[in-house]
Amino acid sequence: MTQTRRTDIRNIAIIAHVDHGKTTLVDALLKQTGTFAENEKVAERAMDSNDIERERGITILAKTTAINYKGTRINVVDTPGHADFGGEVERILGMVDGCVLLVDSSEGPMPQTKFVLGKALQLGLRPILVINKIDRSDARPEEVVNETFDLFDSLGATSEQLDFPILYAVGRDGWVSDDYKKPTTDCFALLDLVKEHVPGPVADTTAPFQMLVSMVERNEFVGRIATGRVYSGVVRKNQQIKAIDSHGNEIDKGKVVQVFNFQGLKKIPGEEATAGDIVAIAGLANAYVSHTICDPSVTKALPAVEIDPPTMMMTFSVNDSPLCGREGKRLTSREIGNRLFSEAETNVGLIVTQGSTAESFRVMGRGELHLGVLIENMRREGFELSISRPEIIFREENGVKLEPYEDIIVDVDEEFSGVVMEKMGLRRAEMVNMISDHHGKQRLIFVGPSRGMIGYRSEFLTDTRGTGILTRQFKEYGPVKSNPAGRRNGVLVSMAQGTTTPYILNELEARGVLFIGGGVEAYDGMIIGENSRTDDLEVNPTHAKKLTNVRAAGKDDAVRLTPPRQITLEYALTYIEEDELVEVTPQNIRLRKKGLDANARKRMRRSGE
Repeated sequence: MTQTRRTDIRNIAIIAHVDHGKTTLVDALLKQTGTFAENEKVAERAMDSNDIERERGITILAKTTAINYKGTRINVVDTPGHADFGGEVERILGMVDGCVLLVDSSEGPMPQTKFVLGKALQLGLRPILVINKIDRSDARPEEVVNETFDLFDSLGATSEQLDFPILYAVGRDGWVSDDYKKPTTDCFALLDLVKEHVPGPVADTTAPFQMLVSMVERNEFVGRIATGRVYSGVVRKNQQIKAIDSHGNEIDKGKVVQVFNFQGLKKIPGEEATAGDIVAIAGLANAYVSHTICDPSVTKALPAVEIDPPTMMMTFSVNDSPLCGREGKRLTSREIGNRLFSEAETNVGLIVTQGSTAESFRVMGRGELHLGVLIENMRREGFELSISRPEIIFREENGVKLEPYEDIIVDVDEEFSGVVMEKMGLRRAEMVNMISDHHGKQRLIFVGPSRGMIGYRSEFLTDTRGTGILTRQFKEYGPVKSNPAGRRNGVLVSMAQGTTTPYILNELEARGVLFIGGGVEAYDGMIIGENSRTDDLEVNPTHAKKLTNVRAAGKDDAVRLTPPRQITLEYALTYIEEDELVEVTPQNIRLRKKGLDANARKRMRRSGE
């Protein structure tokens, strides 16, 4: 085998915590290198192509792009920054030779920074550190560099990895410099450093073709498309290939229907790809992430990065509420099952199995956001679903039951730190560090069971008046703790079907907080509000005022209701208890009891007791 390093190509990943500016920096690189035509209309954060990514301002799916700079082709992979999509990051790092670690100049290293950096160092990558958002009023670049060095050291970086180059940037304004006091007008300092610091890929063009699959997507014209790095040989259109798993077992075989190279944001059909290239190949229906696509003569698979297992589970089932079928077009268990199993083919970290009934499915993922994004996508596609409360996936080792633990970092104003510490204690989290700055802010670092954190985010935002920042990252499996505190209040449950009236809702406001307003359709078993006490209360929100002979005209119009609490999908999923469900339709998110009549609810309460 004749292995040589290619000098005409560089493969890099951009890694960072969520919202530290990866996608914005990639935008600037694409624009300044002429990747887009002069008259080409390009959206802001062009790499975030998914509607939900644009709305939330986060990257969910890893994406590949290519930049041509001074005769070198630089393949750039933009990775997600949220912990729930860590599966995307783990695979991507396996197909690059270097990475750019982006850290916010004020926030410094965060949980996801630690996670992705640890993976990169394990693979022997030598990161380039970019301190981004250097124009922030609370920027502290020198301290952040020291904190990042300490993080490298604590993760077991080698002396070579500790000698990392440092650049400073404002991705939004499109400049990178080696001195934060001297802004430049472009990002070329980063591209020059990538050419100099990141080695070209090792390539053996004479060996049989081998490629490790890192991403999979579906295309309606050519079927499944597998993206990955070619480790050896050459792949050509119409060539015979096969897919093998990590043990060398054949999964599929066929021929290359199409070879795609990346250019800007597009996949460009080509004739061939050579060792060292990152390409997409169509032709195999069953190739999956971590499989090796190779020449038929190859018997040994390429080593693949192990992906952390799912830690959370929800049950997706058919919507059986009295209002089902009014908005959605996809209602049956067959349609829901087909959609979930096809999602599991391309969504790494997601596992789907049949539930306890023919109409339900157990969906396991990496966290509330991971599963929440799937539900949001499905409702936009016209599905109606009933979703159960999230459950933690336990594990057993040597006869001992274990549960997942998380690193939790909370940034709050000092005045709110007391209530946060109290609530985290109730949820069985232990504080391991507290850092104060001179601007009245505190960083509280906890380790606690994932089970205790379900449903806490909405409570946290209320407790900190919306100013706190809470980030979580899977740490490890540990011994099961006693049951953490959950929701303390009961709910107001409708005992009748019909349209809600402002008259009776005005009376019910004294009982708690309402989730719906007047003129809304309700049904028996639907949750319409939160009780001010700990038990559930059955009410009739459809009750109308009795008519009398003497009645002042317009008197009922004067009823002024407090605006109801907004129920978002994330809030609903973490709010419900075990005997409750979230009803998801294309236009509504409703909360309901599993029992749709009073007798069924009584039976459930008795069995629960």
